[in-house]
Amino acid sequence: MFQLDVLAGQRCRIRGGGVSSDYAAALLRSLGGEVERVPGPNAPHPALEWARSGAMALCGHADGPPLLAPGPLASAAAGALGALRALADALPGGLDGAALLGERAAILGLARRGRISPGGSCRLLRASGGWIAANLARPEDVASLPAWLEHDGPREDPWCFVARHAAARDVDELVRRARWLGLPVAVAGPPPSPTPPWLRVATRGTRSPSAADRRSVVVDLSSLWAGPLCSHLLGLAGARVVKVESAQRPDGARRGDARFFDLLNADKASVALDLRDRHGRSRLRALLERADVVIESARPRALAQLGIDAETFVASRPGRTWLSITGYGRGDPEPGRVAFGDDAAVAAGLARATGRGAGSPLFCGDAIADPLAGLHAALAARASQVAGGGHLLDVSLRDVVAHAAAFAGDAEGAVVRRDGGDFSVDAPGGSARVALPRARRAARRARPLGADTEAVCRELAC
Repeated sequence: MFQLDVLAGQRCRIRGGGVSSDYAAALLRSLGGEVERVPGPNAPHPALEWARSGAMALCGHADGPPLLAPGPLASAAAGALGALRALADALPGGLDGAALLGERAAILGLARRGRISPGGSCRLLRASGGWIAANLARPEDVASLPAWLEHDGPREDPWCFVARHAAARDVDELVRRARWLGLPVAVAGPPPSPTPPWLRVATRGTRSPSAADRRSVVVDLSSLWAGPLCSHLLGLAGARVVKVESAQRPDGARRGDARFFDLLNADKASVALDLRDRHGRSRLRALLERADVVIESARPRALAQLGIDAETFVASRPGRTWLSITGYGRGDPEPGRVAFGDDAAVAAGLARATGRGAGSPLFCGDAIADPLAGLHAALAARASQVAGGGHLLDVSLRDVVAHAAAFAGDAEGAVVRRDGGDFSVDAPGGSARVALPRARRAARRARPLGADTEAVCRELAC
C-alpha cells in the first residue's frame, strides 16, 4: 500500500467491520494515520450496499436489469465518508456516503440508458479498434467536432455525425486529436495498470500546529460537482466556505437544476469577480492570501494566466492546503487532457468491466467519478488541515475511480433477480431491493451570484 505522510501519525477510530469500514481504514492508513478499529455494526456486503445506494438503478440498459458494479464502489463512497467522519465530529449523523452517488440523478429524474450516460451528454461509440466515450457537455465541444473528425458539419444531429465519422477512425488517433482540441474523450479500455493511488502530494510546505485548532477558511474556485461537493462536505465539517466565480463565466451548474446547485452550495458565501481586469485579479489574489484551504478544478495553465501559482501559495505561509481536482492529475503525462465525471469513469475501466458479457461497454452510474472524487478530496483536505496543513494535494477523477474499483471486496456470490415489478440483489448476508436514486433537500437557496462580494472583501481585506 502506498503511504503519504499527511496525517503524520494522527490517531483515528473506525467503528465496525465490513468492506466500507476496511476501505475507510485503508484510506486513513494511506494518509499516514494510526487506525484503531473499535466494535460496531458490520457494513453490508458490497453488492447490497450498491443496490441500496441508488446508483445501481443507473447501471445497465434501459430495458434490461440493473447491473452490479465492477468493484465495491458504493462501499468505497461510504468508506470515504466514514474516514472523513473519523476526522470531523461535526458531520451530520444521517449523511449517507453511498447515497451521494445518485443525488444528481434523483433531482434530475435520470435513469439508466446503456451506452448513453444517464445525464445524456456522454456516449459510448464504436471506433476502429475499440470503443470511446465522447462527452459533449459544453457548447464548445459541439463546435469542435468538425476539427476533431476532419469533416464539415455537423448538418445533422451532432451524435449521428460523431458516430458516423468516428466509426472509421482509429481509437488512439481519435483520443490524440481530442486532447489537442481540449475535448473530453476517453478510450473504453481496461483499468490503468498498476492501480494508481487515489491521492498524490505534489508539493509539501510547512505545517502549522494552529491550523488544526482554528476554523478553516476555504476558498472554492471549482465548479460543477466534484469540487463543490468537496467544499460542501468541508462546510458540514465546520469550515467557512467562500465560493468564488468569474462574473463572466460562473459555475456552469448555475444553468442547471437549481435544486442540485442549492444542495451543494447553499451554505457558501458567493463572491463574483471580473477576472478580465487588473482589479478583479488583484482581489482574487488578496482573497487567496486569507485562505487556509483552496479548492480548484482548473488546469494549472489557466491559473497561471491569472498570476496564481499553487506551489507558491503552499510555500508562502505555514499551514496552507491547496487541493487540485482534475481529470487525470496535475502530473498527467499527456498534458491537455480534459475529463468530466462520465468519461473519467470510462477511462478508469468501469464501462468495459460493466459491459463484460453484454457485447459492448456500458455506463456505470451517473458521472460517478464526480461524487467519488468529491468524497475523497474532502477527506484529503480535512486530513491536511487536521495535521497542520502544508500540502499541495492532487486528486484525479480517473485515479479515484480506478483505486476504488480495485479495492478488495466485489460482488462475488451476488445475484440480481426480478422482484415483482422491481429488482432485488441476493448476496451473502441478505437481500436488498434495488433502490431508486435519492437526494437530500437543501435547507435553503444558494446565494445569488456575487451576493457577498463586497461584504467578504471588506472583511477579508481584499
